Amino acid sequence: MRSSLDPTAERALTLNLDNEVYGTFAEIGAGQEVARWFFAVGGAAGTVAKTMSAYDMTVSDAVYGKAPRYVSRERVEEMLDHEYGLLHERLDGSRGDKTRFFAFADTAAARSYRGGNECHAWLGVRFQHALRAEPSDVLIHVRMLDTTNGLQQEAIGRLGVNLLYAALHRWREPQAMIELLLDDVGRDRIELDWVTVRGPAFPGIDNRLLALHLVRMGFTPAVLFDLQGVPQLASEAIRHAAVIVERGRFAPVTRLNLEMMALAREAFLADGQTEAGTVREIMEITMKNLRDRGQAEDADFLARVDLLAAAGKLVLVSDLGAFHDLGEYLAARTVKRTGLVLGLPLVRELFNERHYQNLNGGILEAFGRLFTHGVRLYVQPTRDVIDGRVITADSLRVAPHLCHLLDHLRVNGLLCQLPYDEATLRTYASEEVRSRICSGDPSWKELVSPEVAALIESRGYFGARCG
Repeated sequence: MRSSLDPTAERALTLNLDNEVYGTFAEIGAGQEVARWFFAVGGAAGTVAKTMSAYDMTVSDAVYGKAPRYVSRERVEEMLDHEYGLLHERLDGSRGDKTRFFAFADTAAARSYRGGNECHAWLGVRFQHALRAEPSDVLIHVRMLDTTNGLQQEAIGRLGVNLLYAALHRWREPQAMIELLLDDVGRDRIELDWVTVRGPAFPGIDNRLLALHLVRMGFTPAVLFDLQGVPQLASEAIRHAAVIVERGRFAPVTRLNLEMMALAREAFLADGQTEAGTVREIMEITMKNLRDRGQAEDADFLARVDLLAAAGKLVLVSDLGAFHDLGEYLAARTVKRTGLVLGLPLVRELFNERHYQNLNGGILEAFGRLFTHGVRLYVQPTRDVIDGRVITADSLRVAPHLCHLLDHLRVNGLLCQLPYDEATLRTYASEEVRSRICSGDPSWKELVSPEVAALIESRGYFGARCG
């Protein structure tokens, strides 16, 4: 009985019994498992026009053309172009009035025999959402987390079936389509860290919101947006780069935020270990900060990304609460060096042991995991709210039993004080800017850069009064 089938097999059989869909499967490298599901459940003649397995690189080049890398977005798009074009050319005349065509493609690198390689895959579907419609695409990138080659291939097989089923049956609801992808696979086996959709099946869909949804669902710890606000694959965009990350709400980004980043960059480059051209400046917004006013609103999120892009910064939206989790996330993307920019209040929180109760090694484990990966902290001083005195990284006091940890960071250059002028030191936050905007006080423009002010006014962000 169909009800007794494995969920992945159930979806494959459902597609096989759907007389309206028909297409091609093309798989490269470790991704040889998707088409197998459709043959194994029976009825494949109703769905499969052709399967293609171009495992050899020379054969792959001969069929699809040269690509800079074989496991890449460029390669999977070449596969979709080639296979869908052939399918449509050969079969549209004979069955185009009754068939929605599709081409499925994946290219994957599973754990090699010797190990140590990056285990990841690109998958894509090009499909017609209606008879005679122009095709639409769904493209995803995943990191494979299983420890053996066989398990990784099995996970990719299930993921591929889910992707094809979701694209053909759930395209009307893109977020629901994405949510289906890891069904019967698991977040502990696959990290889904990039997605894009395009074509007539997805009118008006903003891929930035789909990327944000990946973080909301826990499918990936973070997503990165470039200087145009476009989602990027972090493992490519910051690979082998030196990164400086500033955490904050950035609602909106202030002059102080930008000044802190500029000072940290100077200090970061001062030791001569890094070339200026390899530095990536990233402003990180955590999901906690997106929820700081309740449920994260899409419009508020997009405003923050747009304003940070206008200020010339990359944006990382993450669900990485602890600093050591952020450090390990960046290390897994093979960055060369990391500088974290933070204000004195956040440094105090770094020494708050309550944050590490879930770690067997407590604060020692957390610090070990953070500072193992070449991380340095660049600290902006603050004024005491009671007496107005300036507190710096050098004058900071922590609990007596943690003083040795603080001294260790100072002596080894892991906790670096940013330069400041006590007479002009400002510690205002985004909340003050937002409050002035909401009250109609024009002085808010003095607290943000001209580019940010112009965008806030032109788009009416945060209730700005335009004109």
